[in-house]
Amino acid sequence: MTCSSCQTTVQDALSTIAGVTAIQIDLKNGEVLISMTHHIDIAIFQVVLGPYPKYSIQEKEIQANQADIPLPSLQNSWIQTYKPLLLVFAFIASIACLTSFANNHFIGQLWMNHFMAGFFIVFSFFKFLDIRAFADSYAMYDVIAKQWKGYGYLYPFIELLLGIAYLTAFNPILTNSITIVVMSISSIGVMQSVVRKQKIRCACLGAVFNLPMSTVTIIEDVLMVIMAASMLFI
Repeated sequence: MTCSSCQTTVQDALSTIAGVTAIQIDLKNGEVLISMTHHIDIAIFQVVLGPYPKYSIQEKEIQANQADIPLPSLQNSWIQTYKPLLLVFAFIASIACLTSFANNHFIGQLWMNHFMAGFFIVFSFFKFLDIRAFADSYAMYDVIAKQWKGYGYLYPFIELLLGIAYLTAFNPILTNSITIVVMSISSIGVMQSVVRKQKIRCACLGAVFNLPMSTVTIIEDVLMVIMAASMLFI
């Protein structure tokens, strides 16, 4: 950036991203300081600047004295990173257990049905909190959302309807079949991102939490496909 016109162009473009609250541009050093309500992947900023090939953006690495920063253990770091997702799964699984007893007997298929209902309803809730930010993140890796961003806005509604369908036991064959298709397609984009080692935020809990894309996300999607398939063929 070399002039005020450049500054205005970049500032206007970056301001269109959901979650961006303030932008400060330093023309002299060619730097931009962006304030946001939540973490936004750098790739989203790059996409927004795509129509302006003259400009590009990258994260500035901040060097720190490693001796001043205690490094957490790998186990604690992993648990801390995925704590929100683990807690959500634990709560859904526990509530499904409490509602899956009939005549003092635990029924596994009933548990899976209740777990699927809770999974889709709760996960859609987090996406609805900031559906635009979810759609932006989802478009970075999902095979359909990459081609049609509207799918990112539609996806939370699909999850909500599937959750209601499982909760009301609506047409199990149709419900489980749609789940297999939807979650299988979703897992493709996740697998591609993990294999390519792309640093992309997982949008499974919407834009509320900053969860990195990893094998955990793959396990989540594949688990739902396996459970839907087991209920479909049992």
